[in-house]
Parts: sequence; C-alpha cells; structure tokens
Amino acid sequence: MAIEKKRPERDLAVWQPFREMEEMGRRFEDFFGRPFLPSLWRHFASEEMAWLPAIDVLEKEDKFIVKVELPGVKKEDIDVSIAGDMLTISGEKQAESEVKKKGYYYRESSYGSFSRSITMPPTVDASKIESSYDTGVLEITLPKAVDVKPKKVAIASKKKEEATNEK
Repeated sequence: MAIEKKRPERDLAVWQPFREMEEMGRRFEDFFGRPFLPSLWRHFASEEMAWLPAIDVLEKEDKFIVKVELPGVKKEDIDVSIAGDMLTISGEKQAESEVKKKGYYYRESSYGSFSRSITMPPTVDASKIESSYDTGVLEITLPKAVDVKPKKVAIASKKKEEATNEK
C-alpha cells in the first residue's frame, strides 16, 4: 500500500466578468487618459453597494457628540428621530455632475437612501437633544442627565486613620 501525500486544494475563484471589465477600463484610462467604457457601463446593479455615512461618537464629561459625514446631502433630506433608546439618522442623497466640452460630454448621477441607528446609553437626557448641520457634517449633541454625571470621590489615606486609632 503506497502512502500518498494530500495535495493542497486550490481555492476556487468566482469569475466576475464585470469587475474584470472595470479593471481593464481603469488600465485603459490610465494609459490613454480617457475612459474606455461609457460611465453607464462602469457600475452594475449587482455590484453596487449601499452608501452608509461615516459616524463618530465622542463622549465628553457632560454629553455625547455624534458627528455624521453627509457630503452632498441637503439639510431638508435628513431626518433625525428617537424611538425609545434608539437614535436614527436617515435621509436621501441626490447628486449630479455634468461636464460639457468640445467633443466630450460626461454626466454622472449619484443617489440613494441611507439609514444609521445608534443605541443611546441610558444616561442620555432625550428631552434636551440638539442637532446642527454645516458644510456636510451633521452634529447631534446628547446631553447626559444631571444626576448621572460623574462625581469626583475624595480618597482618604488609610494610614492616617490607623495611626489615629492606635493612639
């Protein structure tokens, strides 16, 4: 009986022809300085990913600050809501760009809805939440309730107490 070594199995890769066409288009554009495929062909519905805005949450001594990056989103298209302990930021992004030059026309549209939810800590005073929007950044201030703000506790020295008790 001959002992045969197990051959390493090769991973099977899924063929993604549209990604390969996209890569070929990028290389063509890098080399020739112009697009290989019309912009309509560059993105396919099966490969599109949902757009989710970036969120930063900071904790200060008396509040939490939530910053949401929403470039290209109008203030009117943003909704901030609270349901129980859940803070939800949702809205819709609609952006268009268009370039017309002699012998060249390029138009691109970017749109879609988004929704992000954050569980608020129980220490938040929901009645005093405020928000502001400036240059593509939404800032939400979540104040902490007065009775749950951290308090400094003085630390007594045990050696002094023991010395006093021994006398």
